[in-house]
Amino acid sequence: MKSTKLYPLILAALTALAPAAHAQFGSGIVFDPTQSAHALQQIEQASQMYTTAVATRNQIVTMYNLAFQMAQLPQDLGVRYRAGWSQWTSLEAPPNTYGNTAALVNALNYGALAQAQRGYNSAYVQVQNYPSGDYSSLDSRTQATVANQYATSELAQASTTNTLATLGTIRSDSQSFATQLANLESDTFSTDPTQQTQSALLGKINSATLLQIHSQQNTNQLLMASIQQQLIAQKQQIDAQNRAINNAIYFQQNFSNTMQNVNSGVSDSMHSISLSLNGSN
Repeated sequence: MKSTKLYPLILAALTALAPAAHAQFGSGIVFDPTQSAHALQQIEQASQMYTTAVATRNQIVTMYNLAFQMAQLPQDLGVRYRAGWSQWTSLEAPPNTYGNTAALVNALNYGALAQAQRGYNSAYVQVQNYPSGDYSSLDSRTQATVANQYATSELAQASTTNTLATLGTIRSDSQSFATQLANLESDTFSTDPTQQTQSALLGKINSATLLQIHSQQNTNQLLMASIQQQLIAQKQQIDAQNRAINNAIYFQQNFSNTMQNVNSGVSDSMHSISLSLNGSN
């Protein structure tokens, strides 16, 4: 085909050279070497352009065929690889016999912090405020113990309400997350060629990555809530150990005075009893 395309170009060049040749070799033909060389150069350039055009066309056809093949998805891919996954479900409200359960269930389903606080206040045992007059009458050691116990209770309350809100938020968002995941799965196993192009594939990979990051964030929040609960339990253990050590130190430092007071009290009691018996006689 290449030689066929060159025939018109060669014929045109020879036609241009014909008058000059006639002038030189008879009947006015004159041969012009410069003109001939220029014509041959044009023929060579045209040949190169044709070769380049053919190579470009072949490359475009190859790329199109590759894109077409990539856009074709096996018809049974969804049947072979589609799988279900576990989903969060909303908590069903219990009988709510005394009206103190509904707020806590709503907090676990919807996750608002205010709702979690109401649920905590309605369903958990609330600590009473220590009477100010009675608290001020306590010695410093007892005051420190009471303050420490209140701090543990308030810390546990804050951690619990935040955990309730976190769980409720994750459960509430799980419905939207499941829908997005189902859409991604449907597009992945779709036989529509527009869903299997390179751009569509890159978009689905990016979407899958974002969904994975979102899921990992929820996991991290649950782990954080679990660690908070462990810290509170650890604080209670540390407080109990430190309280036992402090009591031992206090007993060691005040043992003599305590025993002296006990002995004095026993002696006074016995003396009083003796006087009472003598008086009755």
